[in-house]
Amino acid sequence: MAYIPSEKRYSSMKYNRCGNSGVLLPAVSLGLWHNFGYVDNFETATNMITRAFDLGITHFDLANNYGPPPGSAESNFGKILKKELANHRDELIISSKAGYDMWAGPYGEWGSKKYLIASLDQSLKRMGLDYVDIFYSHRFDPETPLEETMMALDLMVRQGKALYVGISSYDAVQTKKAYTILEELGTPLLIHQPRYSMFDRWIEDGLTDVLKEKKVGCIPFSPLAQGLLTNKYLKGIPEHSRATKNVFLKPGQITDAKINKISALNDLAVQRNQTLAQMALAWVLRYDVVTTVLIGASSVQQVEDCVACLNNKDFTSEELERIELILK
Repeated sequence: MAYIPSEKRYSSMKYNRCGNSGVLLPAVSLGLWHNFGYVDNFETATNMITRAFDLGITHFDLANNYGPPPGSAESNFGKILKKELANHRDELIISSKAGYDMWAGPYGEWGSKKYLIASLDQSLKRMGLDYVDIFYSHRFDPETPLEETMMALDLMVRQGKALYVGISSYDAVQTKKAYTILEELGTPLLIHQPRYSMFDRWIEDGLTDVLKEKKVGCIPFSPLAQGLLTNKYLKGIPEHSRATKNVFLKPGQITDAKINKISALNDLAVQRNQTLAQMALAWVLRYDVVTTVLIGASSVQQVEDCVACLNNKDFTSEELERIELILK
């Protein structure tokens, strides 16, 4: 049967203004970093995307290298978009990025204008789009002048291939400089995508101050610390979990001390009538600088569970103090 979106899709999702712009983003956005490539189940990927849209998720986040293999997440998303959501393109915020290794030779990664412009053109072809809503510099390039990287982002907007631009994983100093360059070029910095979770709080050391000062949106990725902030690892490392793949989450990171913290956090989540994942997402969203939280998922149930964090996103001062004690 042809997919028909829920008529109630906008009734329960909260939408937040992104920085100093006209863009409203859903409090929960769906990232396609894992589980949407050629090696994954296409039907499951389709069901996750359509269910996310039914729940009011309008923002889908991709990058040129998402898969595996690289590029396949964008290709699969393009197929799903064409088949299921073609009539709803204008209801969607679709983003992509470039910065990591994508193709052979000296022009296949980092932040040169050559690489970024070529990468966006490839991404648009894979997804069957005329433009993306947001395009990011995926990482700071220490060898390319930042002016060149930002000029490439500005050019994308002027060419009509991207409506807005962002940066990912830039530190506070790099972010401030990028903001200034883009401001001078006339293309505002819309949003920053940093890694942030209860277990990884580096952005609190300067970056959030810059984002507040410059009124730049913030969309944290890995808010569940690659799955650590779920109940998955409470009793060790389960078979087929991300930790067993030894890529982004390694078994050595799951120490007894970390398990004890996860267990204590889980106890608090239970008292709040939430899953640990829901509480961890609500904790990220508590921060006024955060516009939306970027989730990953491997099933429809995980999408639903994550969105349900919005049912209880407030914390008492006592709960926040307890969390700080646990995380010490």
